[in-house]
Amino acid sequence: MRRTSVRIAAAAAVLTAALAVTGPGGSALAAAPATTTASGSLAVQEDSTFLQNAASNGILAIALPNATPGFSAATGFSATFPVTGGAANLNGFYGTVQLGGGLLLVNVTNGRTVIFTNLSFNAGQWAVTGVPLGQTTPVKLLDPARPVITAAGATQTLTSSDLEIDAQAASYADTNLATTFFTARQHAGTGVLTFTAGS
Repeated sequence: MRRTSVRIAAAAAVLTAALAVTGPGGSALAAAPATTTASGSLAVQEDSTFLQNAASNGILAIALPNATPGFSAATGFSATFPVTGGAANLNGFYGTVQLGGGLLLVNVTNGRTVIFTNLSFNAGQWAVTGVPLGQTTPVKLLDPARPVITAAGATQTLTSSDLEIDAQAASYADTNLATTFFTARQHAGTGVLTFTAGS
């Protein structure tokens, strides 16, 4: 009698444990892993001399949604492009950080425009890239010269005191806007990229 009671108690314990793991219907109740999305931004501060020279040549650069344009009387025009994804090791010079928003270039003297979408920072190429509207091949737009890279926990930060126009961007913009304003390694401003990878 005593053995029967022990067996019943043991069976009940096993059944209780099984129900706790699988549920009454027999399906596994695995806990959903906690996930976080990548976060951060690329903040670009346009150089005032570059802005003045661009304007005198009829060239305007406009940040497109969901980038956030800004203006300060002290520092001038800026734009912040949100991080939307990616995986990168900035110190290791590999990986890609995907950015939201776009970039519109306008030549007001002739009405020509260029739009770049699918913006990203390619750590392997060490350049901010964008895909011209209607095309599939990225163009290198800005090169962060004089970089300072820091890390705090999972967040990496790249600070550049000299964002330069890449040779690819200069050639593409000059050709498609019918201008000679853009040149390779032209100082366009400064930039700060902060990136926290998703998990």
